[in-house]
Amino acid sequence: MRVAIVGAGAVGRSIAGELLGNGHTVMLIEKDGRKVRTRSVPGAEWVQADACEVSSLEEAQLATCDVVVAATGDDKANLVVSLLAKTEFAVNRVVARVKDPRNEWLYTEAWGVDVAVSTPRVLAALVEEAVTVGDVVRLMSFRKGAANLVEITLAEDTPWVGHALREVPLPRETVLTAILRGERVITPSPDEPLEAGDELLFITHAEVEDQLKVILAPPKAPGQA
Repeated sequence: MRVAIVGAGAVGRSIAGELLGNGHTVMLIEKDGRKVRTRSVPGAEWVQADACEVSSLEEAQLATCDVVVAATGDDKANLVVSLLAKTEFAVNRVVARVKDPRNEWLYTEAWGVDVAVSTPRVLAALVEEAVTVGDVVRLMSFRKGAANLVEITLAEDTPWVGHALREVPLPRETVLTAILRGERVITPSPDEPLEAGDELLFITHAEVEDQLKVILAPPKAPGQA
């Protein structure tokens, strides 16, 4: 892919390094000349420009990019970049960094954002994922919640331990994408038996997350609410 990253601070440079290491083409766009450090990410194309200006993005040929990452430390700039990337340059995928969690509600399709990444939310989700058993933990949302990546760890007394996946009545708009079992990553197949402690990763809709929890959670004891 060809990826444009707006903002060459520590976050932007780190993302660029990861993407370059995975074989992608990266263009870093930075307004502040003091942050244009070509030696810090030598494999990237560097552009010193104001990414909130349409003319600057035209000169950078943003329309040739498959993905734009708005990674500055300014929420206003990230939203403007996202909107321009989507509406003026028809970029297929726009990922935006949320600097202030109080502004997260703005990061929607209306501003051209496909995926919003809030560090506090991600960290909280990772903490929950590490310690929660039998509950649905939302790890990431896509397209304003139209689809979510969620995780649930099977408790020992869930009724589905020992049963094949084909027997589990998953809710509509729900796809099991992977099973994490110890150090293994298992591609789900209809005949795969479930084990206690399995971490199941689903792509699902927010409206059916509660149904998914009810299906996979342990049965409630008599008199339990």
